[in-house]
Amino acid sequence: MRIKKGDTVQVLSGNDKGKTGEVLEVIPKTGKVVVKGANVRKKHVKPRKQGEEGGIIPVECSMPASKVNVVCPKCGKATKIGYKEEKDQKVRVCKKCGATLK
Repeated sequence: MRIKKGDTVQVLSGNDKGKTGEVLEVIPKTGKVVVKGANVRKKHVKPRKQGEEGGIIPVECSMPASKVNVVCPKCGKATKIGYKEEKDQKVRVCKKCGATLK
């Protein structure tokens, strides 16, 4: 997958279209990502231990990785990712401005 944990991404479609957030988790087996502040659902939690509180908490759910694009730190735009060989290493590159991504 071209998206990694810690990347800043922009949501391309759905209810959260246009929102940006950090990738909290990448699930390569299903091709999904979890983005902070996007695709938030309500989860009903029961208290499990004595003294613990139950209630309704907001939880970020996974979304398909194809619905997000990485935001380039240099040009600040949502862009596709390319790859380049630098010193015998494969490096991720912004397709719009050509800047290398961490």
